[in-house]
Amino acid sequence: MEIGIDSFASAMYGRNTLNSVDAMEQLLDRITFADEAGLDVFGIGEHHKKEFLDSAPAVILAAAASRTKHIRLTSAVSVLSAADPVRVYQSFATLDLISKGRAELVVGRGSSLEAYPLFGFNLEDYDALFKEKLDLLLKIRDNEFISWSGRFRPPLNNVPIYPRSLQKKLPIWLGVGGTPESFARAGTLGLPLMVAVIGGETYRFRTLVDLYREAGDRAGVTQEQLKVGLHSPGYVAETTEQAIADYYPGYAELWTKLGKERGWPPVTKDHFDRLVAPKGVLVVGCPEQVAEKLLRHGEALGGIDRFTFQMDNAGLTHAQLMSSINLIGTKVIPLIKQHV
Repeated sequence: MEIGIDSFASAMYGRNTLNSVDAMEQLLDRITFADEAGLDVFGIGEHHKKEFLDSAPAVILAAAASRTKHIRLTSAVSVLSAADPVRVYQSFATLDLISKGRAELVVGRGSSLEAYPLFGFNLEDYDALFKEKLDLLLKIRDNEFISWSGRFRPPLNNVPIYPRSLQKKLPIWLGVGGTPESFARAGTLGLPLMVAVIGGETYRFRTLVDLYREAGDRAGVTQEQLKVGLHSPGYVAETTEQAIADYYPGYAELWTKLGKERGWPPVTKDHFDRLVAPKGVLVVGCPEQVAEKLLRHGEALGGIDRFTFQMDNAGLTHAQLMSSINLIGTKVIPLIKQHV
């Protein structure tokens, strides 16, 4: 199981707002430290909001590539529906050259919808946009010269797309939430799957993961292609009590704010405790408890190949995040490898 971190390049820690320069510098320091600590992957999301600095994830990842040697660098996720697949491929192929073959993409439709009106797309085309653009992106990934036509962009007639990635086949994961069609699509296309589980109990996604594997089997996809990744909120401290004390206030503040926007009830401590419980989604605790929970999640989903923590949107300081990265690298990963 690969272990990594996904970040939204937050410029806010609780009630303390960082200036953008300091927030970006601290983020790059964390990616560098994650590389040194032995983590496998670091992902940058995509948002177009004031509190996040990740509107151009490939640029952040390219800066990180110049500071790192081993860690894989990926989007988490690229909002492909509101982007030009040609430019997406070119940006990440360039990142692949800069990083000497460490670039990846996780593409999806995005749970934050501000990119659609920003770039002139209609939300009524939410599904059609993604289906068409994913088709084009995969064709570009697999072919140097492209002939293609669709509804949402001008056609391409035997046009070469450069630069080409260093990796023969740039890894493209499909980021999904809870839509069965998305799981089946990933399996049929033979794409690795990144499942974002941010609430409830992780085991409830087993039927959807099974749907993904069954769709892949029907399409003749090999098991090596059918990778499953899991993205969930999490945080590691020396003790579980300390982890909860650090994580809960910012988590409750964030999700209560989101709840007001989306009509959800406010977060209570009882609700939080259920999410931290053995079957709950939050991977928050001491290294031993976190390792046990990741292994339990893997068993519940029939095996997972990658797990990425979402940590930097819960009001944690840079020092707390750095400490958590250190514990993941020095304690959690060895515990998981020892079990395997």
